[in-house]
Amino acid sequence: FQSLQDVGKEKNFVFLNKKIEPSSILETAPLSDGLKKELALNKFSGPSFTQSYCWPPVAGGCDVVAISHQGNDPLLYIPPVLTLLQESHYQALPNMSGVCISLILCPGWKKAQLVFDLLKTYRKGCRHLHPMLITLGQNKEAASQMEIRGCEVVVTTPYNLLRLLEHNPGLLCRLCHLVLDEIQVLFSDTSEQVFTLLDCYKKATARPRGNLPHQIIAVGTQWNKHITPLIKEFMNDPHIVITVIEEAAIFGNVQQVVQPCISSNRTAELLKILDFTQRNLQKVLVFTDSVTEVEMIHKALKSNSIVSLKKHKESKCNAECVLERWRKMHSSGTPAVLVLTDDCLPSLGITDAAWVIHFSFPSPAAFGQRLQSMSDNFCPGIKDSAVGQEETKAQSVILLTENSSCHSPEIFYYLKHAEAEIPEELYYLTAMVQESEEDKKFSRPLCASLKTFGICRNRTECPDRHQINSSVDMAQSIAAEMIETPERVTILPLFIVHATKYFGRIVRKQKDQYTALAKEMNDYFKVPGHRISVTAVEKSVLYGLREGAICHRVQVVETPAKDEENAFKVTIKYIDEGRTSQVNSDQLLHLPVKFQDLPPQAVEIIVCRVKPIDNEVEWNPKVTDHINHKIKGKVHHAKVVQTLGRTVWVDPMVAVTHLPTMRMWVNEYNIRSEILSTGLGTDNPEHVGEIQKLCAQTPAVDHGQSLEPFTEEDTADLEDVPSPQDPLVQENSAESCNSSVTPPSNCVIQTKEAEDSTVHQQKGCHPLIKWFQDDVSVTLKVQIPRATESRCEFCREKVTFSAYSEGKHYVADLELYQSVIAEKSTCVVKDTEAVILLVKEKKGTWCKLLKNKNVHVSLDFECWQESEDERPFTVG
Repeated sequence: FQSLQDVGKEKNFVFLNKKIEPSSILETAPLSDGLKKELALNKFSGPSFTQSYCWPPVAGGCDVVAISHQGNDPLLYIPPVLTLLQESHYQALPNMSGVCISLILCPGWKKAQLVFDLLKTYRKGCRHLHPMLITLGQNKEAASQMEIRGCEVVVTTPYNLLRLLEHNPGLLCRLCHLVLDEIQVLFSDTSEQVFTLLDCYKKATARPRGNLPHQIIAVGTQWNKHITPLIKEFMNDPHIVITVIEEAAIFGNVQQVVQPCISSNRTAELLKILDFTQRNLQKVLVFTDSVTEVEMIHKALKSNSIVSLKKHKESKCNAECVLERWRKMHSSGTPAVLVLTDDCLPSLGITDAAWVIHFSFPSPAAFGQRLQSMSDNFCPGIKDSAVGQEETKAQSVILLTENSSCHSPEIFYYLKHAEAEIPEELYYLTAMVQESEEDKKFSRPLCASLKTFGICRNRTECPDRHQINSSVDMAQSIAAEMIETPERVTILPLFIVHATKYFGRIVRKQKDQYTALAKEMNDYFKVPGHRISVTAVEKSVLYGLREGAICHRVQVVETPAKDEENAFKVTIKYIDEGRTSQVNSDQLLHLPVKFQDLPPQAVEIIVCRVKPIDNEVEWNPKVTDHINHKIKGKVHHAKVVQTLGRTVWVDPMVAVTHLPTMRMWVNEYNIRSEILSTGLGTDNPEHVGEIQKLCAQTPAVDHGQSLEPFTEEDTADLEDVPSPQDPLVQENSAESCNSSVTPPSNCVIQTKEAEDSTVHQQKGCHPLIKWFQDDVSVTLKVQIPRATESRCEFCREKVTFSAYSEGKHYVADLELYQSVIAEKSTCVVKDTEAVILLVKEKKGTWCKLLKNKNVHVSLDFECWQESEDERPFTVG
């Protein structure tokens, strides 16, 4: 164990299994002169604390395991590895085809691209460095045709390397340096593949190779249980560098114990634990976060004949005095117990405690600091099995109470990562906090990964929402007339986000309103006098924008502070295409009101049932570029399987060509098949089901209500009967047979999920409603001016009203206190309000309108009429 404090306020921790002399200055670092110069030219500010400990053993050719908060930074290993490659003994190696000297394995294509870019940046400071990035799909031809000649460094992923080794088994025969980047991700997601590659490397390097080095470097942010077999079976006496105290505690075999108890019973639990430590003469620290609790605990220990010390910010005894007494107690054979607050530990500098008891539930920051007080008793070493109680020197005991929910998720995930035993109480508290955190995301956008692939890999870290919010998701929904028949929609993709997500328009076959609007706008702005530049740009306002001969409707989404010039950059959104860009403010033109009436035409289009290979979370740019070139601005026909707000999920989506002489449409390609053909995409059969399950959380209040439920006949393969009216003729029968399309759910049906979603609707755009009654009817006045696309549905005990007003979508889903006659009830939309008349099933007075209280609904006292019997005073 070594500790080092940098000059200044920053304090650093490092846990080492061997002594390392850190290189904290670039000029004296063990790097080549050319590389130092290149680092300086790129304004490199290091070496960082972790780099100062990692570079010396890596540059010395040793095996290294480094765990750090900066463990994702490739500069932990790139500079010393490049320095090694400049040594003369590599120059004698034969330039064999299909082999390399250094191999860097990354967890995905995106990290591999980053590492490759850094190698290209710093190769200027090296001689004869030819890095190579390998990204192969599942096409075997690409792997068989791949040649690696005269290449010192290869960057790839485990899956890609395995595909390459099938056709080039000699790739590793002269490999000297193997780097495992982001080891925690590699071992979490691809442990089987990584160990297969390590076996291949071990066999390839088993043959005599003279003085050539044999080095494995593993860097990451977290310790992983698979690092133990990596060290034991494949490394040669490695240097282990850990600069994260929590991870060092896992490597040091600190036993984590969680003791559930009632808050009022914590002191009794503490006494039980101390009874064991007293008998074994252990050094014990009891941590709490308040002065009051320190005094209370100290008094309780004293009354139970336990000798203890106390330290908090109001203590009369200073840190040196407490520390001296702490040491004397243990050396004299007296059990040493110190009760203290977290803010006192840095001044004490204790590192030799054997037990830490968390009387108050720790925050993540306090938890690491408390564990550091036991660092002298960490037991590093690679064990054949889990360390038993008798072999463990350091113990960490957390008292878990009903009030411990604040930081429970962070501690829960750490304990899970440390493979500690977790009680049910902690599972429960963590679930409660996570549910609360998810509710806080209610105004955030719906998770993009959830929409695109049907799943979010890490909901706890994802900043976005994973449940339906009607007021957001249903706002500005697609007009019913845009989708004439869900089985046959014509789509024009205009902006390609990635391989399966686009923005574009749904084009009407009979009369496309936007085509007419675009022509009118172009004709209007051709006249120079009509091109009036905007002087004061306002956020959210619609303007016109000319790009060549084409005019667009745009909306300002961001207006930064003005610079010295009159014109300034503003961020705009093309409301009919979906893309965003920045333009000068003086390019925006006044847009007449007549051009603002048509709702925004851009919709989000997502192609279903396909995802990236190798469990990647993002599409490789190769696929996106290929699809962008294929589909942008080209008419496609598709079947809508689900809609939500302005998002449509389609399956299939095909490019079509019209042959007027033969009076028929012919398919050019199917987008899903096109993605699969690149070898970088694979089947995602659960996608549609997950999306429909997600959308079932809310009742349909948008255009989806106009879509009829599909029957078996409707869902027959679209390609089976080619005709002039049926353009969806698949290119190959295999795709047709394998593509089972699930129809959209019939959102009109009032399911249990639809009723439950009323709670979420009330969080969004719920209109204000006033009501009054007489013996025969109930009148509701919905305060919604200039309502459009209004709908009102009546049931015996329920009324649902929805409409658009001034760009917002309003929904009122009301469960009535008593029954009405649905057939006789009516709704009339006026200029300033909508008036709903409910005819009572039984005559008489209702004591209230709704079964459940709704803050948006109130009595209209101006129209309230009481019967003679209800009046408190008689007339006259």
